[in-house]
Amino acid sequence: MSPKTRNIIGNVVFVLLIGLLIWPTSRSYFQQFLMKLGFFNPKLELVSATKESDRRAPETSFNHVSFVNSREETIKVADLKGKVVFINFWATWCAPCRAEMPSINVLYERYKDDPNMVFLIVEIEGDRAKAEAFMKEQQLTLPISFPNSDIPKEWLSGPIPSTVILDKAGKIATRHEGMADYSSPDVGKFMQDLINK
Repeated sequence: MSPKTRNIIGNVVFVLLIGLLIWPTSRSYFQQFLMKLGFFNPKLELVSATKESDRRAPETSFNHVSFVNSREETIKVADLKGKVVFINFWATWCAPCRAEMPSINVLYERYKDDPNMVFLIVEIEGDRAKAEAFMKEQQLTLPISFPNSDIPKEWLSGPIPSTVILDKAGKIATRHEGMADYSSPDVGKFMQDLINK
């Protein structure tokens, strides 16, 4: 093979790799591959009660928050006291959000029948058609919700995906910004510990 042919093949492969990383669907698959290798494990640590944000935001400050699910039912956070609540904020255009969804689906399947656990998978753009099409295309069983009120900045103040887990008292147990693998045993243990309290 001549040097010129090798250069052409090398350039074509390079352009294809860049294209795959830019194209959202391919990027999601690549990110899922990295998750399977052990990257992007969420660091779930209980929020300290002495943190300044907790002192400014008592548990009752989230009582006004509500969401609407795909069946047009209103879900009020105030009504979820006594349950552990897993809230994930995402959008259909967000490649890291799309990449972590299968791992969230694994966690959901593990706890969906537990009466002490609620999942709110909140598509922040409110694009029901795209959100439902994505779930169907990916064969995910996650219950989609949409904002029905302002989202507290204590829950979502930066990039998506962003995940908040509330304890049974309605307080933030932990918060994680960015893509993560929620199918890991550590996450399951964290959730079970909150359920058992």
